[in-house]
Amino acid sequence: MTPAEIREEILDILGDIAPDEDLSTLKDDVAFRDQLELDSMDFLDIVMELRKRHRIQIPEEDYGNLASMASTVAYLTPRMKDIAPKS
Repeated sequence: MTPAEIREEILDILGDIAPDEDLSTLKDDVAFRDQLELDSMDFLDIVMELRKRHRIQIPEEDYGNLASMASTVAYLTPRMKDIAPKS
């Protein structure tokens, strides 16, 4: 997956987890928690959804890398480079 495809996948996951949030105004360099009403369980849902959809294992010590869209895409790009996007 390309960084753009990963970003779209994260937006899709966020849309499932927080359906009432307006994701069109999401800033890539600002923490998700500063922009969205996400609690720690929602954050874990993001991690679990990545595991379920793509078999991506994210160690707990790396969770801080998923704070914003920019850091999430940067963290996931090398891990998801060989994964084909859903059609």
